Amino acid sequence: MYRTLVLILAAVGLAACGGRAPRRPAVATAETPAVFLPAIAPAALAPEERVEWLRWHYWDNFDFADTAFLARADTLQLFEAYARYVQLLFSVPTDGAPMDSLMRRAAVSRPMLDYFAMLADQVLGDPNSPLRNDEFYIPVLRAQLSSPWYDEYERLAPEYRLSLASQNRIGQPANDFRYTLASGATGSLYGLRAEYVLLFINNPGCPMCREIREAISASPMLTELIEHGRLRVLALYPDENLDEWRAYREQIPASWINAYDDGCVLREKGLYDLSAIPSLYLLDAQKRVLVKDATDVALVEEVIDRRS
Repeated sequence: MYRTLVLILAAVGLAACGGRAPRRPAVATAETPAVFLPAIAPAALAPEERVEWLRWHYWDNFDFADTAFLARADTLQLFEAYARYVQLLFSVPTDGAPMDSLMRRAAVSRPMLDYFAMLADQVLGDPNSPLRNDEFYIPVLRAQLSSPWYDEYERLAPEYRLSLASQNRIGQPANDFRYTLASGATGSLYGLRAEYVLLFINNPGCPMCREIREAISASPMLTELIEHGRLRVLALYPDENLDEWRAYREQIPASWINAYDDGCVLREKGLYDLSAIPSLYLLDAQKRVLVKDATDVALVEEVIDRRS
């Protein structure tokens, strides 16, 4: 889809710049597509209570039995409405229960399940989406796999996606692996002893990889943690062209561990989702995942700061 619908409509206009997006008329004619109007939270609720209410009631006005609506719907408007719903879910980014509830309702028919799975694929599953989140995507994939509408062949794609999404979940132990240094020496992720480990999966010549590397190096917080041995950064090259990696290795700070995945084990065994690179994983001392598959160094700083 067109650059993931321009990066999910620029993350839905940054929540409409703090305000409400103008609503389109709800009256459908032969020339005017039908639109969906989300439920409105009770005015008496406090702002945080409204968010919680909408996490569960956003779709109350949607008739999941009306498959004809999908043919009349303004797809772009419904896509935007879905993205706004996902933004609400991020108030509790590890809680997939509201999405599970939504998908149970959407599973009433094959057309409805397909439509909501399509929305989820673009908003939650696309590597380019700023709203990508495996905790919300997992209930969608499970709904597809538990549905009677799909045959064995049609289950292959959601089964594969679920296997990747289920790896290295936030709060769970990360998958261990061995890495290899330029000297030929090897080590393991779990062998790194520090309060935090930042796994930076990267490729030589990748512009965003360079931006992330520079952002980590420019962070006073992360620099101090590295200098005091509280944070270890493991820069891992996951591919097979070692000539490229060797030519680039001088760009990696000397205080980091610069390594490659000999035999491309991460990809071959599906230990980590490598559909989009670069990727950051922040782990605690027990190697539990604190940040998963991110590109935002500020998020890494925020999570560490909250734990201080």
